[in-house]
Amino acid sequence: MQSASRPATSAAAAAAQAAGPPARHVEQQPRAPPAAAAAAAASAARSGLRAPGPAPPPGTHRAARRAPPITMKDCNNGCSPECTGEAGSKEMVGTFKAKDLIITPATILKEKPDPNALVFGTVFTDHMLTVEWSSEFGWDKPRIKPLQNLSLHPGSSALHYAVEVFDKEELLECIKQLVKLDQEWVPYSTSASLYIRPTFIGTEPSLGVKKPTKALLFVILSPVGPYFSSGTFKPVSLWANPKYVRAWKGGTGDCKMGGNYGSSLFAQCEAMDSGCQQVLWLYGEDNQITEVGTMNLFLYWINEDGEEELATPPLDGIILPGVTRQSILDLAHKWGEFKVSERYLTMDDLTTALEGNRVREMFGSGTACVVCPVSDILYKGETIHIPTMENGPKLAGRILDKLTDIQYGREESDWTIIVS
Repeated sequence: MQSASRPATSAAAAAAQAAGPPARHVEQQPRAPPAAAAAAAASAARSGLRAPGPAPPPGTHRAARRAPPITMKDCNNGCSPECTGEAGSKEMVGTFKAKDLIITPATILKEKPDPNALVFGTVFTDHMLTVEWSSEFGWDKPRIKPLQNLSLHPGSSALHYAVEVFDKEELLECIKQLVKLDQEWVPYSTSASLYIRPTFIGTEPSLGVKKPTKALLFVILSPVGPYFSSGTFKPVSLWANPKYVRAWKGGTGDCKMGGNYGSSLFAQCEAMDSGCQQVLWLYGEDNQITEVGTMNLFLYWINEDGEEELATPPLDGIILPGVTRQSILDLAHKWGEFKVSERYLTMDDLTTALEGNRVREMFGSGTACVVCPVSDILYKGETIHIPTMENGPKLAGRILDKLTDIQYGREESDWTIIVS
């Protein structure tokens, strides 16, 4: 899911000055003073959105505190189960609107974690954003409410990233309000960030494979440390086996769908059993290089024509159009220092180039890791060494510095979305 109209929007950090205006139909008492700064991501990436935090000040470990109570005013719009007013008639709604956002703050706020001890994807903030859809009435009003378990019928279709459309700018505005409310969860660290995960599932109680008549769009936030346990910008080893294929042309490999990830888990276990950290996905009889785990792939080399080139596989239906991928392409085109290509690359191309000392760097890209160097590939029983780290890595390091400067607000960019 992309939540901004720009095709190459990197995550961006910005100061947030207040907790935001009261929501419609909610009377909210003054909140405790917000944190001095907060951050929010502008767009989605492979597995969500990110909101990096500013440089750490002294005393970052906060105790839990009680949030102020709220009172619901009478409402006659049928907008919330808590409203005591008489429900009005409903009409089909083509998209939800941020102006209709209903905010119900949590009464108890959890203790904030130490940013230096964060493990990726295991801690969540106090609130979540939900929007329900039905074929009868369309989109309901968006709601920010305390983080809670989802209540689903055991027969729910649960099709991730279901089938209904919505206005992405309205979703972006709702996400901004969610981040504003949970701004104190933004880690005061340049090695941690607030990960924003949107999900869209079918909720119709039906076992049939069909378009659901009910769906739920929800967004949760998670303060995270480095994606890989080895740390930030540490090289990873890859396991490549032509037996396993991530996606086929004509399928959904270029879509952000849960099924694409579930089918990859067995191969990932095989990779780890072989002493590797990620799977290098191959495709076709010529063993085309496609993606690395859940990341897009880049090769920086001297190509067959003797040109300095940054290459990545083309968007041909099996490659996810990652936001970080597009951001890297845009930066490289802007620099204009070497050839930038979206082209097919095979294992034979790679091994031949390695024999000729023409490979400089290989790295993955994605929202969670930003840029991840590759050091080795286990392929057909042999370990192929990639000299990424021996070469700096100058380009991968430069890209990482540029993107994180934008993400943490050290450099102004039109990719940045301000949350205030």
